[in-house]
Amino acid sequence: MPSPRYWREIPQRYRLEANKCKKCGKIFFPPRLICCECRGQAFEKIRLSDEGKIITFTVIRVAPQQFATQTPYVVAIVETKDEVRLTTQVADCKPEDVEIGKKVRLVFRKIQEEGKTGILCYGYKAVLV
Repeated sequence: MPSPRYWREIPQRYRLEANKCKKCGKIFFPPRLICCECRGQAFEKIRLSDEGKIITFTVIRVAPQQFATQTPYVVAIVETKDEVRLTTQVADCKPEDVEIGKKVRLVFRKIQEEGKTGILCYGYKAVLV
C-alpha cells in the first residue's frame, strides 16, 4: 500500500507534468530519465494541456472493491493536445454518453480512499466537454 507521502510526491499525478527531450523534442508522460528516441538525457519540464480527445474506452461493470459503488464507469485512453496518451476514468457522465473522438478536459479529482484510515488519493480524471 502506498503511503500518503508517496502520492504527494508525484508531480505528474497532480500537475500533469511531463518531460520534453531537449535533443529531439519527444514528450514523455510520466517523465523518463532517458529518451527512447535519441537516448538523450537532458529534459525540460512541461505541463501538458488539459484538453484532449478519447482514443478508445471501456465500460467497467465489475470493479475492484474500492470502486464497486461507482459501477458502471468508463476508463478511457485520452490523447492530449500535446499528443501524449494517458489512461484515466471519465467522470460526470453516463457510459452511453462516451464516444471515440469526443473532446474531454482533464480535471483534478478524488480517485479513492485507501486503507482502513481512509487516506484520500487524488489524481486526474476526464470530463466530457
